[in-house]
Amino acid sequence: MKNIDKRTVPVLGMGCAACANYVEDTVRKLPGVEEATVNFAANTLSVTFRPSDISLEDTQTAVRVAGYDLVIEDTSDAMEAGEEINRKSDKRLRRNTAGAWILAIPLAVLGMVFMHLPYANQVMMALAFASMLLFGRSFYINGLRHALRGNANMDTLVALSTSIAFLFSLFNTFYPQFWTSRGLEPHVYYEAPGIIIAFVLSGKLLEERAKHSTSSAIKELMELQPKTARKVIDGKEEEALISTLKVGDLINVRPGEKIPVDGRLVKGASFVDESMLSGEPVAAEKTPGDNVLAGTVNQKGAFTMQATGVGHATVLAQIIRTVQEAQGSKAPVQRIVDRISRLFVPAVVIIAVVTLLVWLVAGGASFFSYGLLAAVSVLVIACPCALGLATPTALMAGIGKAAERHILIKDACALENLCKIDTIVLDKTGTLTEGAPQVTDSYWLSESNIRYLDILYTAELKSEHPLASAVIKWMEDSGASVFEPEHFESITGQGVCMKADNKTCWVGNKKMSDRFHTVIPDKAAKHIAHWDKAGYSIVYYGEESVLLAVLAITDRIRKTSPAAIESFKKQGIEVHLLTGDTQRSAGTTAAALGIKHFKAGVSPNDKDEYIKALQRSGKKVAMIGDGINDSQALARADVSIAMGKGADIAMDVAMVTLITPDLSLFSKAVRISKQTVRLIRQNLFWAFIFNLTGIPLAAGVLYPVSGLLLNPMIAGAAMAFSSVAVVTNSLRLKFMN
Repeated sequence: MKNIDKRTVPVLGMGCAACANYVEDTVRKLPGVEEATVNFAANTLSVTFRPSDISLEDTQTAVRVAGYDLVIEDTSDAMEAGEEINRKSDKRLRRNTAGAWILAIPLAVLGMVFMHLPYANQVMMALAFASMLLFGRSFYINGLRHALRGNANMDTLVALSTSIAFLFSLFNTFYPQFWTSRGLEPHVYYEAPGIIIAFVLSGKLLEERAKHSTSSAIKELMELQPKTARKVIDGKEEEALISTLKVGDLINVRPGEKIPVDGRLVKGASFVDESMLSGEPVAAEKTPGDNVLAGTVNQKGAFTMQATGVGHATVLAQIIRTVQEAQGSKAPVQRIVDRISRLFVPAVVIIAVVTLLVWLVAGGASFFSYGLLAAVSVLVIACPCALGLATPTALMAGIGKAAERHILIKDACALENLCKIDTIVLDKTGTLTEGAPQVTDSYWLSESNIRYLDILYTAELKSEHPLASAVIKWMEDSGASVFEPEHFESITGQGVCMKADNKTCWVGNKKMSDRFHTVIPDKAAKHIAHWDKAGYSIVYYGEESVLLAVLAITDRIRKTSPAAIESFKKQGIEVHLLTGDTQRSAGTTAAALGIKHFKAGVSPNDKDEYIKALQRSGKKVAMIGDGINDSQALARADVSIAMGKGADIAMDVAMVTLITPDLSLFSKAVRISKQTVRLIRQNLFWAFIFNLTGIPLAAGVLYPVSGLLLNPMIAGAAMAFSSVAVVTNSLRLKFMN
């Protein structure tokens, strides 16, 4: 079987959904391409192809012939190049929009109020031509390019309507007698192209802001992996590029360094911060034989590892690919735009041509002027301003309202799918809980005099164990002070011990307690059993064989979590809990919050598979997480929500970010999304109704029975009104509860 490769690369030069369809169709037709999907919102092409039959360079050539371009350099270079081009494009769009409005306002005033002033027509002609040439020329260039290839897009309709309105007005300016001789007044409609261009550019600007690419998430994920590694060759350490590493290579990792590739420890021991992949706040202890993952951070110990997964085979690389593929998929709102752009534009052009022909057939040459007026009116009134503004204006209004309530909604897909959510999957650490271990209880068997506090405080300050920080923070206001012990020793996997006043004191887990043959009194044993059942981590503190105290450490449930879970249930949403923590800890948290469905010990890939299984069963799934370990599942979910206090990667990947760590904000996000989606549907409905009623009126269907023929001036005003109506309807969202 031939090898199959899949790549996601930036696409340049797309101006609308029809452009995305054209690029997609162009690539799909290439020999050797298995599948191609263009995401207009992300400006990316995801292509599955056979490298033996076609290369990315061949694909780029075909796309260039179609009038667009691809960035096919290495992933990091491609992203940087694409981002730079997008920044320049955004700047140009803002400049053109501002310029178009500067000319459109005086055009509207002259055309609607002061049209009878001397040389008003000439002034409007100059202003309209300047707007078309300076700020709207991309419509004509793109429209002509598509026309030459037998295609049509939104630019085609904008170019046709504005060009015909301008040329018609130009003709009337220099040859008014053509109409006066036939008993008609030679109107000019220069304000139509100026207003059309200004409104369409405004819609594009709003849309670009709403659908802005989230490529920074992928970039930050890639930055987790270091560029070089300390490779061991014949017992000597040499710095090597990550790309040169192979499975089986030995690599040294020093304290504080990121682990370069997936591997297995062969020498040394340490604690590794895997929170970016596991989501758990406590660093994992690693000894020879244990596995470590690329992108995780080694803490204080040094070790030698053997590479088991390099390049695209690492867990981190798999997460990156999954996020890329999920972000490259098409949103439901985008598919609606695709259908509109495929059917609406050519249909309007055909209707305009048919309108002229019908008038000529019905009335002969004497009706040519009526037919031409009707055809122009059709093209002017059918300008896709309202359709272009329907989604982005409502989207921007919804985003603004949500931001005021500490909710960041970044993806149009979330606005549509939040309304359909019936299942929510929650991460535990940092989402339901506060995300940091804390001492929640203690039991002292001896008189807790200041000397014992000094010893405990000193021991934990010198300890490398992740739970030590929780004890230190707990003791900050205890009055304990630090001293220099006579002897200090850290025992891997057990704890620490040191000599003070010729006595050995120790702090650690049950293994350390057993090491000193400690006798645990019944009262202490009851506390320990209770804490153990509750899933707490237990720290033992003693002096030789005498137990002095036991401490309970846990990651506390957020105060807002119980009410939030209850609100989800009231909304009919089924709640699931996934965590990389132990079964006991997960069960305790689930029981405390009344969550029936939970699974412990899950990896990032397990979370992804769990969500896919729910989706296969017909569920609409939302995922809430706060760590890099959640990014893969977030990208897979129908709606992804990140906690604002979590990792930047999770927030970049997620469609929705709860800026404050309060899960109850999700219920508000659902309500706002319902209001926003309702407005989007209203806008699209009225935009279609406007065209379905306006186009026939413009074509002159009422003329045989009432003598009514829509003037292009009225058609232009109606077009402008439709856009204003859509924007005004969207702004109503600000006043909704």
